[in-house]
Amino acid sequence: MKTTIISAAITLALTGTTGLADEVTETLQSALTAYEEGDLQYALEELDYAKQLMLTMKTDALSGFLPDAPEGWTREINSEINASLGMMGGGVGAEAEYVGDGDSFTITILADNPMVGAMSAMIGNAAAMGMKVERIGREKFAVQDDTVQGLVDNRILVKAEGGDVPTMLKLLEEIDYRELGRFGQ
Repeated sequence: MKTTIISAAITLALTGTTGLADEVTETLQSALTAYEEGDLQYALEELDYAKQLMLTMKTDALSGFLPDAPEGWTREINSEINASLGMMGGGVGAEAEYVGDGDSFTITILADNPMVGAMSAMIGNAAAMGMKVERIGREKFAVQDDTVQGLVDNRILVKAEGGDVPTMLKLLEEIDYRELGRFGQ
């Protein structure tokens, strides 16, 4: 059974196309070898490292959905967001701060995090809770004060906060929500 799980993880890694996937494959193979040799501690360490590498791959993929900065603005991607997600139940996230024209705001995308599910009722009933609702394509976003947030495929939170709402909405329009909904599937 354990060998089957490790073999399945190796097969998953082999389907990757990046250079990082090669490191994942090597790490998983190392874990399998350590397991076969009876070195369970090292096998577990290698599995943890392989998981970290795969989460990095998912984070990089999710970061690809963050819009480019508008002309005259800058975008700074937060590479440390996933460190805090472990304390919030896991999942993967991407975040960027946009600065320009005397304004700044952050766009955060969280996928497969238990807190996202907990927020679905609030976002789904935004109008009933007195919040303004804006549509971007087929997606509904709750707008309250300087925060705009929507739920894609009931598992991916897209949140912009801290800036001028029309500016944030305009940038959120650049995200491919149909493709984002397929993320990780």
